[in-house]
Formats: sequence, C-alpha cells, structure tokens
Amino acid sequence: MIQQRLVVISLDAMGSRDLDEHLEELPNLKRLVVTGTRVRQVRGIYPTLTYPSHTTIITGQYPVKHGIINNTKRQPQRQSPDWYWYQRDVQVPTLYDLVRQQHRKTAAFLWPVTAGSRITYNLAEIFPNRIWTNQVLVSLKASSPAFLLRMNQKYGHLRRGIQQPELDGFITACAVDTLQTKQPWLTLIHLVDMDSMRHRYGVRSDEAMAALKRLDARVGKLIDATIAAGTFAETNFAILGDHYQINVDHMIHLNQLFAQQGWLTPTDAGTVKNDWHVWAKSCDGCTYIYTRKFADTKNLLRLIKETPGVTTIIDGAAAAKRGADPHCQFMVEAQAGYYFTDETNRPAVVEAVDPDRLGQPDRYHGVHGYDPDKPDYFTTLVLNGPAVKENQLIERASLIDEAPTFAKLLGVHFPEPLPGHALTEALKEAAGDEAE
Repeated sequence: MIQQRLVVISLDAMGSRDLDEHLEELPNLKRLVVTGTRVRQVRGIYPTLTYPSHTTIITGQYPVKHGIINNTKRQPQRQSPDWYWYQRDVQVPTLYDLVRQQHRKTAAFLWPVTAGSRITYNLAEIFPNRIWTNQVLVSLKASSPAFLLRMNQKYGHLRRGIQQPELDGFITACAVDTLQTKQPWLTLIHLVDMDSMRHRYGVRSDEAMAALKRLDARVGKLIDATIAAGTFAETNFAILGDHYQINVDHMIHLNQLFAQQGWLTPTDAGTVKNDWHVWAKSCDGCTYIYTRKFADTKNLLRLIKETPGVTTIIDGAAAAKRGADPHCQFMVEAQAGYYFTDETNRPAVVEAVDPDRLGQPDRYHGVHGYDPDKPDYFTTLVLNGPAVKENQLIERASLIDEAPTFAKLLGVHFPEPLPGHALTEALKEAAGDEAE
C-alpha cells in the first residue's frame, strides 16, 4: 500500500497547450515530465471556474455534490458578493480532513475554499469585501492565526497586497519554509500569477508566457525545499492546472436584457432589488439563470437565444446532470470570444470590451468558466515521485480522477464511491483497496 507525502501545486489557468508547446523552456516541469507521468489532457468540470475546480481536485466530486457551484454566492443585493471562501460550504469529505484523521500534519497556501478549516498550517485565500473590515482581520479569522502572523513577519516584505507576481513570491516563500521546517504530510499550494496575466493581457500574451516561466522557477524552489528537509525521497508531487482560458472581446449583460423586460429592477449602485423574477449569475464563460414567480419561460428562452454571443442553453436538470447547480432554471453558454457579467445599467446588452479598462473588475482579455468540452480547452497534470512511473504519458483523464489518485498516494480512503477513478496506470504499485 502506497503511503507517502504529497505536494500538490496548482498553477492556476495552466492548459495542456502550455506544456505541449513550451516544455523546452520550462526546465523544472520538463524534468518532472521526463522522470514522471504526464496526463496530457485533463477535462475540467462545469463550470470551469477556480473555486469549483479546486474543490473537485481535493474531493473527487462534481459541484452538484460538493456544493461549490460558482466562485461567488447568489447575493444580487450586494455590490461585492461573498466568495465561497469557507470550508463549511463544502458538503463532502476533503483530502486534508482524511489526512488529519490519520493524525498527520497538513498545510495549504491560498488553496480555495479552505478558510476556517482544520488544516494544520493554513494561509487561506480570502479578501475583505465589507467596509468595516480589513485584510489582516479577515485573514486571521480564516487562517491559522499564529502561523499567518509568523509567515507575515518573515516574508510579508515580499508581497504588494494581492498584486502578482509578488503574491506568488510570498506564497512560495511561505510554502518553502513550511516544507523545510514543518514537513507536512499533505501540502496544497495555489499559484495565480499566470491566471492573472491571462485575464489582463490575453491567453498567449508575452506577459502570460513570462508568468509560466516564473511558475516553473517556483516549482523548482518547492522541490528543492523537500530536498533540504530530507523528505524528497518519500514525497510525491502533483503539478496541475484547474482550467485553461479563452480570449474574449465582448461582454453579454443578460441582466440588462431582463431589466428591459421589467423582470428585475436595477439600482444605481449596480445591484438588483429583491423583487426580481429573472436573474443571471455569471460564471464568465457561462451563466446561471435563476427564476422565481415567473411564467413567461418561452419568451425568456427566445430572448436569450436571440442574444449575440449565446451558443447553447440547457435546463436545470441537464445542468445538474453535468455536475452544475441543480437549482438554476437554465444554464447559458457563451461562444468563444464572449463572456457574461452580472451587470445592469449598461448601454447595451452586448458590448465590446474597452481595451483601456482591461484589468478593472469584470473587464478581461481572457476568461474561463466555459463548457469543459470546448475545443482546445483542456488543462493538464504532471505526477512525479517515488510511487510514480517514469517517462509515461496518459493521453486523457478528467479532473474528477485526481482526488482518488491523490488518495492512493496518501494511503487514505474516501468514505463513499467517487465518480472518477485513480490513475493507477501512472503508479508503480496499486494501493491496496480502491481509494475511491
């Protein structure tokens, strides 16, 4: 039975194409591929957003089951809705809880939806979105307080708020320190530099490619930390993406359309009054449509279908079957090049993105959240370590296969069957009973 340490490094927005085309420029990732196993194309979950995806990675369940169906919550009356920051919203067991039950230490660095968890050493991803609080207070409440203070004291000079690439520099330094001094059994690290650059500058931009090279260097530092700690020989590594991105140049404001029909009432603050009958909740590349006390479904569908940039509409039952929110009335997919917002009070239902506003909230050059079956939209996975076969290539797998694979490497067992399966073809030995 395999029972070894595991370091999971999420390179947010890394696509299969990044390693297909740039591996020679990435010495650390190339070494891991050559001496380990790469899953070339990993199919994501729907919607392909960061918080649902990261929760799937460490639970093995679809959003419909684990409960994190979007990045942010349904709060139409709030200018800045809460994100799914807290683990209490996760409705199924997580890898880190299974490891803790074995009385082993765990660590997480900006891993989504871990705030308030019982991770031993936790720097939670959270930010203040209310005027009465600040970053220090919300972080202390959400993280391991003494650990956070110690890391900030040692490495806080590296960061510049939440700006990239400085934030990844801070997180990497904290993770290196923890791998060396605390030697956790499971370590989860979330690096966001490339995702940020793709949102702002475009998927294949020079800035995004420079971020990919920075991420490769950070991966090298994290591996070196286990060598310095003397744990390298018993540590397996998983380097993965959570989703890819697609370039965009137009926005679709369905709530503007619904306001024109009198189905909702916008406010001057950009929110929606609580008397709404139809409301769109964006996932960027797709959007949920929620209704209440509403009967004009035929007209609603007609208007959505006639909106430029819309490609498909499925109902709530079909969305649930695909693993998304079962409580939506419809789920609407955008064509490549378009994305959805929650906004009202716009000059048109569909408008071009102003290049001068790129980098401001909800103004992007690249986004995700689309149907995972869109062409050339796969992420990827690299496994390496004492339990992993060398120089192996698995052509296709799914994001739901990662948690059962990690469970095998850690020697833990999920209490109920998972929809995915462990990638045993990547492992030197099978781990006793099926982890899934």
